[in-house]
Amino acid sequence: MTSNRSKILITGADGFIGSHLTEMLAKTGADIRALSCYNSFNDWGWLETIDGLNQIEVVSGDVRDPHFCHKITEEIDIVFHLAALIAIPYSYQAPQSYVDTNILGTLNICQAALDNGCQRVIHTSTSEVYGTAQYVPIDEKHPLQPQSPYSASKIGADAMAMSFHNSFELPLTIARPFNTYGPRQSARAVIPTIISQIAAGKKTIQLGDVSPTRDFNYVEDTCRGFLALAESSATIGKTVNIGSNYEISVADTLDLIRELMHSKVEFVTDSQRLRPKDSEVQRLWCDNHLIAELTSFKPQISLREGLQKTIDWFTDPANLARYKTDIYNV
Repeated sequence: MTSNRSKILITGADGFIGSHLTEMLAKTGADIRALSCYNSFNDWGWLETIDGLNQIEVVSGDVRDPHFCHKITEEIDIVFHLAALIAIPYSYQAPQSYVDTNILGTLNICQAALDNGCQRVIHTSTSEVYGTAQYVPIDEKHPLQPQSPYSASKIGADAMAMSFHNSFELPLTIARPFNTYGPRQSARAVIPTIISQIAAGKKTIQLGDVSPTRDFNYVEDTCRGFLALAESSATIGKTVNIGSNYEISVADTLDLIRELMHSKVEFVTDSQRLRPKDSEVQRLWCDNHLIAELTSFKPQISLREGLQKTIDWFTDPANLARYKTDIYNV
């Protein structure tokens, strides 16, 4: 992939990872079409805050509409498909919407990319499809376990995407990032929940289960992983993990945040934030050997460094003001 010569579509560009990927590509001078989910406020989400917005073509719409998907993939060389519903708690309440956006939306993007002759499609998966680890570290051959409606929808979306490679030779790669964190992440995720509430002066913070382990990755590393997959023809037709090959418990992560923020905040378990018993993913630890084998990708930012960068962003009053720290984000 030659960024400054290719026309690139990024779906979900208004979201957390999508906005960082858009910003990273914009700095290379890439020709970008960024999809923001349509709303009547003409609000482009996190795209509103990125550097280089004036050199990006922003379009508003919805991947659930196949005709719209066909239109936005015209004259596109590379598609980074990140548009999805991702909040696990909300998937318990509205599972149909996850099927419509994540599975049908992926079908629409893949069909449109095929019809318009796109040269590469990078489809975004999630480590949640693995469920609780049966063995560690988790490689791409690990069984898939739908432990939430969200993860089930992503398993379906991944299968739909890969079927277009197997059936129609669509040049597609499935990127499977593990737990990404950093500036702009929704407060529904544990790291921004803790940082934003400490920054807002809370003395106690309500949490769900803090015993599970995760493989946390700073958002810039995740984006570099996406670009590495797009730049390597060896990744076509493959599903590839993006992660650090480092496991840490949520509890230990919270203690590290508390240390970095010089806080004595108390953590309290809130039953509202607990997942159903068989839905909680207890252990995630990425085996990242395949991406290292197929590309030049290596994680560059340690957890301590990434958390400090995230803390610095959230403690900026202008950024913190965007978060409702008194409300539980589903």
